This record gives sequence, C-alpha cells and structure tokens, in this order.
Amino acid sequence: MNNIEFEAVVIGSSAGGIKALSSVLSALPSDFPLPIIIVQHLHPQSDSYLAKILESKCKLKVKQADEKETIADGMVYIAPPNYHLLIEDDRSFSLSIEGQVNFARPSVDVLFETAIYGYRDKIVAIILTGANHDGGVGVKKIKQNGGYIIVQTPESAEADAMPKAAIAATDVDKILPLEQIGSFLLQLVNSSIKKRFDKYNNRFSHTNPSFPLKN
Repeated sequence: MNNIEFEAVVIGSSAGGIKALSSVLSALPSDFPLPIIIVQHLHPQSDSYLAKILESKCKLKVKQADEKETIADGMVYIAPPNYHLLIEDDRSFSLSIEGQVNFARPSVDVLFETAIYGYRDKIVAIILTGANHDGGVGVKKIKQNGGYIIVQTPESAEADAMPKAAIAATDVDKILPLEQIGSFLLQLVNSSIKKRFDKYNNRFSHTNPSFPLKN
C-alpha cells in the first residue's frame, strides 16, 4: 500500500468536526500504535470538554496537549482552545499565543507544518470537514516532504471548504467518505508496521550467520 514507516497522525477539522473526529477515532483499536494529534477549531473560551467527548466515543486515551509534553505513542492529543499547537524536533509540544492563522487559533496549518520538524516524512495527515481553508498549506508541505495525505470527500463533509482547499493544494493520496477514513487509517498503519518488522527480520537474518552445533 505504501513504503513509508509512519510514526504519527495529524488531523485538522473545524465545523462539524466533533462528529467527524468521533467517527474516525471510534474505528481504531485500543492498541493503535501511533500518536494522533488533532486541531479542532473551537471557541476561545471553550473548556476541555472535547477531550472528554472524544474519549467517550473511542477506545483510546484522549487528552489536551500540554506545554513541553513529550508525545507518546498510542495517545490522542487535542490542541487547547486559543493556543496554536506546535511540534518540536524532539517530539514534544509547544503552545503559542501568536496571532491567528487562517482566522484560527489553534491553526491546522501551524500543527501540520511543525509536525515535519519532529516526524519528517513519517506523517499521515488527515483533513476533515471545515468551513475555511485552514490546512491547505500544511498538507502541501507534508506532501512535499514525503508524508501521506487523506482528505474527507467534500460531499460527505458537513462543511466542504477545508476538504476542497486541501484537494486543490496538492496531489492528495486518498479521498474518502467519512465512514471509511478510520478503517483505512488502521489498514495503512498496520501495513507500515508490518513493513518495519519485515525489514528488521530480514536485516537480522542476513547479519547473523548460522553456526554448526558441537557434538
């Protein structure tokens, strides 16, 4: 399916995003191996309700990202309201109150562009429903760096502006209706993990000669 060994998933959503995120996350098992990092546009005065809602809809642990927190595999992280969420090259989070990007803070573009610092080409980026163009620049840069892009079909989105902007920005790898994205993501990541193990097994078999048993 793909030769990249993925190490992180980043997701951007806006209008209609809570329903869309719930659909994607509910399709994933409790042992999903990669971190999932999400920017959902929220009102600046929102509390941490989104993490609680999403955790109730899936089998994964969901939390709001914290400043300087080290990113852990198998966790789902949500950008805090009114903060940009950035990924540093040591795979930790930074929070910023710099000005809005695409009329939003947090911004999908900020997350996606900085994810490249920590994960290079080993990123799956997903754009879901949304009413502005946030994420278009980010998916283009991730694609240019060798990452994999999944976009919700505009027809299945509550608001189609974000999916359309992403599709227009770059040659996306997969365009899927909402109900298929979670299962496809799982298949994609499992295929990546299998390739990693096969590579290590082949390396081990070629670097460890057999020795004759002593009588």
